[in-house]
Amino acid sequence: MQKTSLVLTCIGADREGLVEALSEVVRKFEGNWQESRMARLGGRFAGILQIEVPTREEEALRAALDRLDASGLRVVVETTAQHQPLEYPLELELIGLDRAGIIFEISRVLRTHGVNVEELDTTRQNAPGSGELLFQARASLRIPAGLDQAQLFSELEAIAADLMVDVLVEPPMNKQQG
Repeated sequence: MQKTSLVLTCIGADREGLVEALSEVVRKFEGNWQESRMARLGGRFAGILQIEVPTREEEALRAALDRLDASGLRVVVETTAQHQPLEYPLELELIGLDRAGIIFEISRVLRTHGVNVEELDTTRQNAPGSGELLFQARASLRIPAGLDQAQLFSELEAIAADLMVDVLVEPPMNKQQG
């Protein structure tokens, strides 16, 4: 059976039952829920997920997902693109006092080196003792073959010094080790 892989992004006012409504539509059209990231942000429910569905069911699934808008959940559906795996992953961790522009400055350096940000998680919390707001970010990166890593790390260190944040870039931990 031929299958199609889709990425869905969704947003709506946060309330109980949204994940159930979404998963019910996916199941109804024989879809397989593969990966997702969902969160409550600013009173809104936001999510992104990847599913696989029999190609013969894709059009009906898209129509059913469009109908969820009437219940307050807006869903955008995109067919996934085939991609060539890049050389290897890196993990980036950042922590420092919160200020505007941190993600912009770091992501600009990454883009100029052709580094792909595959996953990004950010939070803000009060610093122990001082109570000042700390900004923390964790990113999973894909490094292109042939990248001058020393140059990338040098530029990230310079940006970190300008922003007064700590940045650590390293290979991801082996899941079996830790």
